[in-house]
Amino acid sequence: MTEFTEIWTYLARDPLLWLTLTLAAYGIGDMTFKASGRRPLINPVLIAVSILAVLLRLTGTSYATYFEGAQFVHFMLGPATVALAVPLYANLGNIRRSALPMLGALIAGSLTAMTSAVLIARAFGVGDDVLLALLPKSATAPVALGVSDAIGGSPSLTAVLVITTGITGAIICTPLLNAMRITDWRARGFAVGVASHGIGTARAFQVNETAGAFAGIGMGLNALLTALIAPILAPWLIGS
Repeated sequence: MTEFTEIWTYLARDPLLWLTLTLAAYGIGDMTFKASGRRPLINPVLIAVSILAVLLRLTGTSYATYFEGAQFVHFMLGPATVALAVPLYANLGNIRRSALPMLGALIAGSLTAMTSAVLIARAFGVGDDVLLALLPKSATAPVALGVSDAIGGSPSLTAVLVITTGITGAIICTPLLNAMRITDWRARGFAVGVASHGIGTARAFQVNETAGAFAGIGMGLNALLTALIAPILAPWLIGS
């Protein structure tokens, strides 16, 4: 045990340790997901987060220390989002033909995502600071953190809520949409992208490329709309 502690103390000095462990945790999650036959409940992000949470707890490592090493993954969120332009371009014809329905769905979905979460939480007596962090939880992480900070919420709490929203959406989207007998891949993908941003979009791509493309545009448009209207809705919904 003493030898293990000494080895860990030595390794912990290297910031690349947590980047390596993050990639390894996701690799384990992805292998488990594939071994399960790609079941929605076996979500690779959820598995990776669980593994890393246990490791941080067992080693007594602070989030700041972890992020110092793993921030490259956070940086790659930007290029990964931009890379969604490739399947979007491939489905440009479908997107143009669906522009009007998408606009209606975007407004309805974005407003529902923000107002329903805040009003339900408020009904249960949740404090204003948490409500402000909850408001942008369906936008992609970089936008949600910026919005949360701008309206007086906690970006750290918003990050947790964003990840939770994405994982929940990725798990329930396929069974729910199947149960509702929605077979149009454009509608399925767009709904998932608006509701559960990048993690939901990744799940949509696993199911169908067209769904993934529409999830990507749903995620991007919802991020833009959230950034525009969340500061306007915040005083009205929260009453501050």
